[in-house]
Amino acid sequence: LLFLFEKRVPPLAADLVEEMLYPLWDMGIDVGHATRSVSDCTDEAENDLETLTAMLDARLICGMTPVFTKMEKRLRGFVLDKKANQIISELIRTNRERHQRFGDSANLLQPNLKEGHGGLRDYHTVLWISKVSRGVKSLRDLEYLGFLSHNEFLLLEDALSFIWRTRNHLHLLVGRKGDQLYFEHQEQLAQSATYSMANGQQAVERFLGDLHGKMAWLKYLTEMFIYEQTEKPPKGSPAPKPPVHSGLVIEKGMINFRSPREIVAEPDLLINIFLESARSSRPLTSEARRLVMDFLHLVTASYRRSPSVVNAFERILVTPSVRFNVLNEMLDTRFLLKLIPAFKQIQNRMLYNSYHIYPVDRHSLRVVRTLKSFGTPEDTTGCQLCGDLYREVSDKKTLLWAALLHDIAKGHPEGGHHAEKGAEIAAGVLQTRGMPGTKVRMVAFFIREHLFLVHTALRRDIQDEETAIFCARHIKSLTKLKMLYLLSVADSAATGPKAWNDWTAALLQDLFLKTANMLEKGELATGQAQRALEKKKAIVLASNKKNKKALEAIFKAMSPRYLHYTPAKTMLAHINLYQSLGDQPYVWDVATAKTTPTRTITICTHDRPGLFSKIAGVLALNRIDILNAQIYTWRNNIALDIFEVTAPPDPIFEKEQWKKTGDDFEKALTDSLDLAPALNEKLAPYQLEKSPGETSTPHVQIDNSTSSYFTIIEIFADDFPGLLFKVTDALFRCQLDIWVAKIATNVDQVVDIFYVRDLNGNKITPPKEIAAIKQMLLKSLAIGN
Repeated sequence: LLFLFEKRVPPLAADLVEEMLYPLWDMGIDVGHATRSVSDCTDEAENDLETLTAMLDARLICGMTPVFTKMEKRLRGFVLDKKANQIISELIRTNRERHQRFGDSANLLQPNLKEGHGGLRDYHTVLWISKVSRGVKSLRDLEYLGFLSHNEFLLLEDALSFIWRTRNHLHLLVGRKGDQLYFEHQEQLAQSATYSMANGQQAVERFLGDLHGKMAWLKYLTEMFIYEQTEKPPKGSPAPKPPVHSGLVIEKGMINFRSPREIVAEPDLLINIFLESARSSRPLTSEARRLVMDFLHLVTASYRRSPSVVNAFERILVTPSVRFNVLNEMLDTRFLLKLIPAFKQIQNRMLYNSYHIYPVDRHSLRVVRTLKSFGTPEDTTGCQLCGDLYREVSDKKTLLWAALLHDIAKGHPEGGHHAEKGAEIAAGVLQTRGMPGTKVRMVAFFIREHLFLVHTALRRDIQDEETAIFCARHIKSLTKLKMLYLLSVADSAATGPKAWNDWTAALLQDLFLKTANMLEKGELATGQAQRALEKKKAIVLASNKKNKKALEAIFKAMSPRYLHYTPAKTMLAHINLYQSLGDQPYVWDVATAKTTPTRTITICTHDRPGLFSKIAGVLALNRIDILNAQIYTWRNNIALDIFEVTAPPDPIFEKEQWKKTGDDFEKALTDSLDLAPALNEKLAPYQLEKSPGETSTPHVQIDNSTSSYFTIIEIFADDFPGLLFKVTDALFRCQLDIWVAKIATNVDQVVDIFYVRDLNGNKITPPKEIAAIKQMLLKSLAIGN
């Protein structure tokens, strides 16, 4: 018994211990007798001791109501009543810190079911705060005490049940405690939850969509509960300004309807309350949100076409999102789905890949908010150009409509390219709302082309004047170019880190500036290009007047393409590198970029067949990814290859890594390193790394129309270590000369783009040769080759 008292319930007070001794006294057993060992007891005493132990175990396991009630009363009197505000503040603080550590589980691809924002711990926090403030004891008390409506209680109960069930299945699957839903478990959990493919969605996408929907509801409920329980106006602050719209009132710093009857009499209040929320940066009360959901039947086709409703919604679109995104609240209350029924198609729709972080509906709202943040302290892109351009846009409504609807056809049952289909759907949505035809066509254009600039920047040689000419001819208007650029940046930034980073930002901005210059000044004239070339030559020759003849010889050896695209300052650095080559196999320079987390490798060597594939193989061997490449061959058979690459994996030992890479280069160029078997051995452990989503079939596209001088080969394939080496080795075996290489991403596929010519300097046009190249490339990508 002493063991039970000391080990099982050590902090019991003396009077509580007496409560636990009641069973002894009821049995007529003296406490001293109960401490004897069993061997010292008679048979009768032994039986009494067994009975006593069973009774005590039952009370300790099942609970002892009098003890618990007395302890709870003392706890509330001495602690909770005196320090309630302090305890609640601490709970909220730790809640926010937890969200920062574990992220927004309602949106993350690999959510933490317990600790993340929208996880089970959010529910616990709500319950704990309710216990402290109002003595809530169970989930149902949240409804009884008015914290939740009956419908909200049912939704919360359903969400908790789904998340608990998922977490239990996860524990069973991994055989231990585990709260993080990693990629490798998601498909199995979807299968165990009896999901199947439907409406063009994989089973795992439907499962994740439902899970994120439940977690989003729990997140939303927690945020609003904490806001209502804790948000108080500062002492001495002036009374809030009354709402602009009659029928609305301010209650505890939040907005509410004055009366449900007024909603029936004036249905426009349903959208005006959100407009007031956007204007004043005040959230809706819980009662207001319930009333919105209760009166959604008033949002009819005629309501959606009403000019006053359309005007109110467009004002919400353009109003800056200072404290929170009102569109999120419209989506959470399902008002947005009733106002724009086409939005239901993308509600909680997940795309099972590591490229898209957010469900399609939430991503669309993030794009709108990102656009409106340009040029403000909340701008996460840090792009000053975007801030300047957004301020210049006079028709922000058109741009923001395009942002809201740009992915409206993602996963559409009819299939097809989502941008083309989305333009059709958006045109229908806007026409029914009475938007002028010119603006409808403008929105449709932005939706149809919202990937155009990004794909061009990542897949084409933006140093080539033809690329800027092509973009200028396609877009035609400088105003449209500026708006399309803003949409492209916002879309990429709101997608995730694989879609938006410093490297992508630099490429996209460079393309935009070149195309804008082309639209403003027209295509470069031959005379202007010649004058620029003469200026470069003068700078190079003036750099070293003593060796003017040697510099002139080098200048004449440079290829026309190199002369046209390379700045004079860079030329001087390359000349110094070339002059240091001598009899060495190669010389190189590795420079750190100022604005991007990349490295620029410049390699100078004598040209030879298969040079690019050797370089690609060595970099892959050292786990350095190529992002872009410019290959120049001078008339004196000197190859000057410039690579934009990622930094080595280990930043601490970067110098040592570059030295090892340089040694591997020398071995590869002198044929003392056989790259194919070395790569297979070194990269075998990394072949198992796989992004989520189904494996796709590689395919090859060959384009002879975009460039006047090169055949462009695009290779789409699932990424794997050493892929670029295999592809470039296959191009070498096809006797193709690579001039430009770009490495892009299309969801979880890589897109390798090569500007090539045959060994005679011509484009590849015969159909048989094109077919043979495709076959060779696809064979190189097959498993086991």
